[in-house]
Amino acid sequence: MKVFTDLEQWRDWRRGLDDEDLGFVPTMGALHAGHQSLLQRCVAENSKTALSIYLNATQFNDPKDLAAYPATLDADLQMAEQAGVDAVLLPTYAQIYPDDFSFQLDETRFSKGLCGADRPGHFTGVLTVVMKLLNIVSPNTAYFGLKDYQQFRLIQDMSAAFFLPVQIIGCDTVREADGLAMSSRNQLLDACARAKAGQFNKILHNAPSDDAAVAQLQALGVRVDYVETHAGRRFGAIVLPSGNGEVRLIDNCPPPQPVDVH
Repeated sequence: MKVFTDLEQWRDWRRGLDDEDLGFVPTMGALHAGHQSLLQRCVAENSKTALSIYLNATQFNDPKDLAAYPATLDADLQMAEQAGVDAVLLPTYAQIYPDDFSFQLDETRFSKGLCGADRPGHFTGVLTVVMKLLNIVSPNTAYFGLKDYQQFRLIQDMSAAFFLPVQIIGCDTVREADGLAMSSRNQLLDACARAKAGQFNKILHNAPSDDAAVAQLQALGVRVDYVETHAGRRFGAIVLPSGNGEVRLIDNCPPPQPVDVH
């Protein structure tokens, strides 16, 4: 497995692939079993697989959230090598943003609701960095987890809107035994917060209405940023007190189907 910190060396490697298909998994590090499943699928479906690890500061509207994000580079690289990754890109802020973020990519509709309503500028940072990474890596396919379903749809639609020659593939959410979606943020949960977080997906999936889901989550003692159903999916975001801070979790699922009484 090759590890690149220099973009010119990366471009030389990329050009050397000739006609081999390249799959790509962009991440912010702190890899877990969900990332591992993306890497394994990418390796299975492509001749070569590239991983990027870049903690993108421009998508964090809260500096404390950025500072608390876990960094586990040695373990990340070990997981990547075990999964069969061919190349890892480790860019810096100066490499990704030589313009110091003066050029930004903004979406004006879907990004303004759900997580976008609570985190101003978040999706501008996400879409800008993903566009840059797709241009740098030039993959044939790129893989994203569906836990961040709003993010996945925005990236998929961005790729289509700008005619990018890459297929954006969504992969099912990998979950803990109690249904909690795998997330790097789960490492920040203390025992009490982790127990409450285990109820999140169950409530989203089973509550008869969005309002009922909000009430049940609030009864657990967590703050609810939103529970909303759009286009056949129920989206939720909660904030749990944990240790000396707070941890924000998101999830989504199909809402419960109405019971036919006839």
